[in-house]
Amino acid sequence: MWRQFLVALGLMLVLEGILPFLHPDSTRRFLHEASKLDDPTLRFLGLSCMVVGVLVLYLFN
Repeated sequence: MWRQFLVALGLMLVLEGILPFLHPDSTRRFLHEASKLDDPTLRFLGLSCMVVGVLVLYLFN
């Protein structure tokens, strides 16, 4: 169980790091714009990402 969690965490970190590595200026602009969003919008985006992630795990596992 822990091994799978750590593998998933490592993969997530690799995938999250690709965009800032390839396009740091675009990432900086995106984060600047995201910092202007209000809390309910950010929470909705976070919830949406989690739901999509759960659906992907369910469909492909």
